Amino acid sequence: MADRLSIIIPALNEAAGIGALLAALQPLRTQGHELILVDGGSRDATVELARPQVDVLLQSAPGRARQMNAGARAARGDILWFVHADTGLDAGHAGVLLRSLEDNPGRAWGRFDVRITGNSPLLGMVARLMNLRSRLSGIATGDQGIFVRRAAFMEIGGYPDQPLMEDIEFSKSLKHLSPPLCLRQCIETSGRRWEQGGVVRTVVLMWGLRLGYFLGLAPERLARLYN
Repeated sequence: MADRLSIIIPALNEAAGIGALLAALQPLRTQGHELILVDGGSRDATVELARPQVDVLLQSAPGRARQMNAGARAARGDILWFVHADTGLDAGHAGVLLRSLEDNPGRAWGRFDVRITGNSPLLGMVARLMNLRSRLSGIATGDQGIFVRRAAFMEIGGYPDQPLMEDIEFSKSLKHLSPPLCLRQCIETSGRRWEQGGVVRTVVLMWGLRLGYFLGLAPERLARLYN
């Protein structure tokens, strides 16, 4: 095998959906790739459901950045692929990822387009705007399934240990190494957080948080506002 994938999944109380994601990724294990789940202290059955379906199961302090860095330290693959626990994808996405990196040896990292699942018709527009913004800015969000060559991850020192906007800082650091591969194939992400808070209200909140971050507000303060 030329390149080995390490799929790193940070999770916290994701029993409702983790089984479906891991089941969809099982064919990759038979191909020699590895699945790593990093639990941040779940109080539900996340760990029990995941244990038989992953190669490495880790416990970590909560926080996606910390969990993803812990997974990366344990990973043995050439390419690290960070996938949120509420993501919908299958082994075919891995093939697209690997071929894209093989065809673009000068690119260090990339992400997929995203489709948001849910009942609100506004979610399709939100996803299109997310994908367009990412393509124009070269900044990826965690929902888009960020992948990176291991050497590049090590060169920039991994994710910054901050409670929010870690994906923005991660992308900004990687942009110094290469532009991202913006793959048009979609992965799915749950629209639950948009629908629970109201789609319009959540979009306004997220843009406000991004503006605050751009203006220099501390990630810890933004995380309190987000929560």
